Amino acid sequence: MTLVAGIDSSTQSCKVVIRDLDTGAIVRTGRASHPDGTEVDPAFWWEAMTAAIAEAGGLGDVAAVAIGGQQHGMVALDAEGRVIRPALLWNDTRSAAAASVLTDEVGAAEYVRRTGLVPVASFTATKLRWLADAEPAGAARIAAVALPHDWLTWRLRGYGPETELGPVLEELVTDRSEASGTAYFDPVSGAYDRELLSLALRRDASDVVLPRVLPPDGWVEGPGGLRVAAGAGDNAAAALGLGAATGDVVVSIGTSGTVTAVTDVPIRDETGTVAGFADAAGGFLPIVTTINAARVLDATASLLGVDHAEFARLALAASPGADGLVLQPWFEGERTPNRPDATATLFGMTLASTTRENLARAAIEGVLCGLAEGLDAVLSLGVQAERVLLIGGAAQSEAVATIATQVFDVPVARPEPGEYVALGAAAQAAWALTGQRPAWPVALLAEPVGDPRPVIREQYAARREQA
Repeated sequence: MTLVAGIDSSTQSCKVVIRDLDTGAIVRTGRASHPDGTEVDPAFWWEAMTAAIAEAGGLGDVAAVAIGGQQHGMVALDAEGRVIRPALLWNDTRSAAAASVLTDEVGAAEYVRRTGLVPVASFTATKLRWLADAEPAGAARIAAVALPHDWLTWRLRGYGPETELGPVLEELVTDRSEASGTAYFDPVSGAYDRELLSLALRRDASDVVLPRVLPPDGWVEGPGGLRVAAGAGDNAAAALGLGAATGDVVVSIGTSGTVTAVTDVPIRDETGTVAGFADAAGGFLPIVTTINAARVLDATASLLGVDHAEFARLALAASPGADGLVLQPWFEGERTPNRPDATATLFGMTLASTTRENLARAAIEGVLCGLAEGLDAVLSLGVQAERVLLIGGAAQSEAVATIATQVFDVPVARPEPGEYVALGAAAQAAWALTGQRPAWPVALLAEPVGDPRPVIREQYAARREQA
């Protein structure tokens, strides 16, 4: 039996899935937690990945591996390969002002033309500008910039400041999906935009090492002959794991909420609502991301003093629209719409509407309505949607799944629960090993179904205008 491994280094944890090359069957798994916070020392990711690999039985009998990881995080390295400061994660909004300044300096339309993006606080370029302004001494030391999965791939291959192979920065590699989230890469030409990188760093960045971009089936050598694939951003890896194709829209409800479509043409949105990323298979991956997703449900369940099963029961006991109770769930600011300083608001409170059941339902409806607005934005750019694939931890809730069919205008299907980022990374590893993308089956818990209840979206849209 030939084995391949996929690793998901996400915001909250690291997951390892080892699969049979021929069937895609899961052979063994491992998991380790990450620390909380919006800035993290990458050493914690390395420790967690090492522990998760060990729990999965190691990679000694594995032929190929790939790492999927949370996008955008800034891992700044000095000339000796040392991490200059804790990595700023995608959900760290301190660079919101820098994003606005960069947009003003270049122009939104020009940024979209060159990168497919309009800068927001999540993207790596904005974090580099923040660093140049807030910590100029650190910015001046930058010799290389990597993203989380790039850095972990480098370390997995044996490179680093205190390893036998040493800190060979030129051995950093990535893929086009990850590079396309930096805001200094053109997903159409496949080239970095050094001028935009220099603008972000406020200095000539022509000598700054950026990870070499490998093709979808590309690989580099790892320890003991292990074939190490390019890896991918988390959303691109999940799309691979789901076998998503044109017509599929993946809605993921995890730490963040995402709406991801698969297209064969680049998408450019000058409003910045839809980011025109590349995918991990040679196509494009327009995406809308919201910061407030599953943790909104966690917080509301905690407020009500119930577990998630009881929270779901309460939500399903309420009527669609929650008797007019509307939660705009911007607890941590928001990325889409770009409101980094926003707070959450509960509308429509009356003695009749303010019940435990309605509050539970309003929380779910609020999260899903934000994602449905993201889907609207994607469709407005000409993307076709035949079904929504609902994934992520929160998607396992029967209440979330049921209410999703009432919120989205496109039929909703639920794949079986799975670590789709890690599963997709394993598919990428198989691709690197055989030269062909595997066609492993993905089982659905439910076939696509729609039950739109317009009142939910109408109420949310009306309250959104008041914010």
